[in-house]
Formats: sequence, structure tokens, C-alpha cells
Amino acid sequence: MGCDGGTIPKRHELVKGPKKVEKVDKDAELVAQWNYCTLSQEILRRPIVACELGRLYNKDAVIEFLLDKSAEKALGKAASHIKSIKNVTELRLSDNPAWEGDRGNTKGDKHDDLQRARFICPVVGLEMNGRHRFCFLRCCGCVFSERALKEIKAEVCHTCGAAFQEDDVIVLNGTKEDVEVLKTRMEERRLRAKLEKKTKKPKAAESISKSDVVEEAPGPSKVKAEKPEETSLDSREKKTNSAPRSAATNESSSGKAKKPPCGAMKRSIAESEESEAYKSLFTTHSSAKRSKEESAHWVTHTSYCF
Repeated sequence: MGCDGGTIPKRHELVKGPKKVEKVDKDAELVAQWNYCTLSQEILRRPIVACELGRLYNKDAVIEFLLDKSAEKALGKAASHIKSIKNVTELRLSDNPAWEGDRGNTKGDKHDDLQRARFICPVVGLEMNGRHRFCFLRCCGCVFSERALKEIKAEVCHTCGAAFQEDDVIVLNGTKEDVEVLKTRMEERRLRAKLEKKTKKPKAAESISKSDVVEEAPGPSKVKAEKPEETSLDSREKKTNSAPRSAATNESSSGKAKKPPCGAMKRSIAESEESEAYKSLFTTHSSAKRSKEESAHWVTHTSYCF
């Protein structure tokens, strides 16, 4: 029997079986991982950064994600482990001289070879297209293939010469097992950093308190505290000894005797054999000691006004 119109249905059209699992094209997956940003799904352009799990991002997309404090963030799950810009590392990539980009297909009549990569390994020369495993160092950000790391074993970066450890090596776009290992390392590293901060805080507080105590009660040194009187006596003796020496040297150098002070001048004039009229000009004369009644109001013997 047939249906309306004389059509004869087949078994697969009437009986519904289990759906076939859709397989992801490997080539398309590799192109999406190595040529597009994981966060914004835009083409990767410099500066390119990588997180601690080995995923590639555009730096401006990461900054916008961190600045966006809204409740609904687009594609937030892909970068939920990025809390600050310090959690990503800017990559130092080596350009592929054989890559032309979009310049060769300006008219649209040429096939784009998606397997041709923009960047290569600077040590071995392998293209970074997903066919080969690549890694980068957290300490310097240099990118090279895993083959170069295994063939040329060294504790120093092959490109810049910076020292690194095994914990600094992060695989780019690794498998699920690689991501799990990197995740455990990331959690341990962050816990270690928190503990170091907690230990540094009490030490800083102790140092500040010690400095405050020293400033509030500054004490003299031991040498000065033992014999303060002796040092003062020595200094006084030095001053007294230096005074006559300096006077003697000045007299010898000049060759002339200095004028006596004012007191010596008064005594010498009073005791001299000058006339009484000359002596009466000074206050030491007996006439200056007369009372007001004895002296006339219009006569002044001295400079003082009575």
C-alpha cells in the first residue's frame, strides 16, 4: 500500500532511530583554536596573550572583559579563571615568512590555505597551525615547539636566554589531560601567592612598630654615654689652649701690638700725667661726680646731661 499520491515510504522514514553523533571537523576546530580569540571569537591580532591554561586571546578583549562589571558577560566561562591582567602573559611570536595573509586573495579567485600558519617556531621552524604541539614560558612569554624543548634540553630559554623551571612551561591549546594538569598547577601557584602575602603583612607591621619605638625614644651611643664629662672637659681645655696660641700667632704675624680695650684706656688716662682740663672730659674725673647743686645748669663737664 502506498500513501496519498501513490508514494511508497521507506523504513527509515517511518521508524525513528537514535540520532547520529555529529562529528566536529578537525580542520575547522584547529583553525578556530589557533586563529581566533577564545573570548571574543575575533581573528587573533597582536598583542596576543595566553592564560595559565594555554588558551589564546586578544589583549584588548581580555582588558574589556576585566573592565566589564555587568552581571551578564558574553562568553564569560571561557575566561572565568582570569581575575586580573597578571593572570595572562603576552606572547613573543615569530612571524612566518611564507605566510601571505589576505594579500594573495584580494580578487576572491584563490583558495585560502588555512593550514598555512602566521607564526613558526624560531628554533626548529615548525608552523604553529595545530599539527604540532607548541608551548610558551610564563617567565618571558617566548613561544616555541615542544620538539625544540625536548631535542635541545636546557634550563635557559632558547630565544631570549631567561632561566625557567618546569612549572613555567605551559602547553598551548593542549588536550583535556593537559588542561587538568595546568589547572592544578594554577591553583597551587595562587594558594602559594596568598600565603606569601599573609606572611609578609605581619613582618611589615613589626618593622613599622620597631621604627616608631626608635623614633620616640632615641638614645645616645654607648661611647658617648660612658664618659660624657671627660669629653666636655677635653673640649674646654682645647678651647682654652687654642685661644692664647691664636693670639700669639696673630701678634707675631702682624708685628704690631694691638690697642688695649676700653677699660685699659680709662685707667691709663686717669692715671696719666695729663692736664686736669683734659681729664675732666671723661667720666672718671672727680668733677663728673659732683652733685647738681654744685654744678651750674648751663655748664656740662661730661657727655651726660644732669
